[in-house]
Amino acid sequence: MLKPLALVVVAAALCCAQDTRQVREPVIPQSCAVLTAKLASSAGRTLAEADEDKPDTVRIQRALDGCPAGRAVELKASNERDAFLAGPLQLRDGVTLLVDAGAILFGSRNPRDYDVRPGSCGIVDRNGHGCKPLIGGDGVAHAAVMGDGVIDGRGWAKLIGTGVTWWELAQRARAGGSQNCPRLIVLSHSTDFTLYRITLKNSGNFHVYFDSGDGFTAWGVLIDTPEHARNTDGIDPAGSKNITITHCSIHAGDDQVAIKAGTHSSHMTIAHNHFYTGHGMSIGSETAGGASAIRVTDLSIDGADNGIRIKSNSSRGGVVEDVIYDDVCIRDTKNPIMMDTDYAHYGRGGTSIPMFTGIVLRNVRVMTDGRITLEGYDEAHRLGMTLDNVHVATRPQNIIASHADLVLGPGPVNFRPSGQDVIIEGAAGRGKPNACEGKFVPLERRQR
Repeated sequence: MLKPLALVVVAAALCCAQDTRQVREPVIPQSCAVLTAKLASSAGRTLAEADEDKPDTVRIQRALDGCPAGRAVELKASNERDAFLAGPLQLRDGVTLLVDAGAILFGSRNPRDYDVRPGSCGIVDRNGHGCKPLIGGDGVAHAAVMGDGVIDGRGWAKLIGTGVTWWELAQRARAGGSQNCPRLIVLSHSTDFTLYRITLKNSGNFHVYFDSGDGFTAWGVLIDTPEHARNTDGIDPAGSKNITITHCSIHAGDDQVAIKAGTHSSHMTIAHNHFYTGHGMSIGSETAGGASAIRVTDLSIDGADNGIRIKSNSSRGGVVEDVIYDDVCIRDTKNPIMMDTDYAHYGRGGTSIPMFTGIVLRNVRVMTDGRITLEGYDEAHRLGMTLDNVHVATRPQNIIASHADLVLGPGPVNFRPSGQDVIIEGAAGRGKPNACEGKFVPLERRQR
């Protein structure tokens, strides 16, 4: 069982925290109902085939519907029975879904359970968005998912009636179209949603998506999904404000955190986290609505494809500003620092031009070689960045810069970017690089 974290006030711990709330370590509420497991997992990995038609969806949903605000529906293991099976569940105002240590909630393998329209889930088509999430909420306030147990989407497992897995569908979509795979947790137009101490695994698509909301806390969350699982982002706040992601460990097949800004995203604190395989601490690629007032501090990135990344292009760009990264340690990462204004994944040639300005890297250290990209879009849409105590082990030929206004100092910077239309101001000072001792820790794979 994960030991409770010390009660602290994040806003007090971070001098420049941008979540405007006073965020404290969550407290697990008392239970209104305790549901005991009727199924037994196979070594915590899956269910016997005979148990796949014994869902707990109705009894869990009935308990959520009947629970008063401020209380929890508790899923509890009982002797050798440790597993629950569910299709889509809807959270309710003020109610916590609590998965105890030793208990595991499996997502259904039947795509029909997730259909938004008849036959829309578990296929590749032109439109996408054909699946309901395993756990959802629209317009709910003060809901939560907590506990030291596990929620497992089983993205690797063959779907009932199809012979393919969620992850195989995602791979098939590379050839064209969109995979219709369920996300694990989706909250839309919601306020004050909390994830606490829960382990999330093997989602068919994004693990957590918080859209158009105000107030989101992820504290002590473990996300553990293989790097080959395509489009399995860890935590994605989208068009939202007042976000705190803290004390989390994220091992995923796509962005560990992706701040999406199709509409404006702001006032976010990402602090005291460990990232492993994945595509990085990202902003974008949707930035048309703008993103601002974002603080990333005390972060380790170990073995990822990308590290610090802001990505967009002319089909979906906007202004990203007032973003500070402080005390970040990166190693064994292909693109440790990537300011990408021509992100090629989506179509180019539009008029929504991205501009990244007021970006500060302070006390950032890259321990191993990797490509560093510091590129504005053009002469009129420049990258504006300050480098203050930034030390990299990158070879000079792997540092690419263009259309950039760069300020060096006052702390040391052990490289001097150059390239087309690059203007350097300031002077790097002397001093030691950021101390990264103890930053890199093994991924904690919790026992169920």
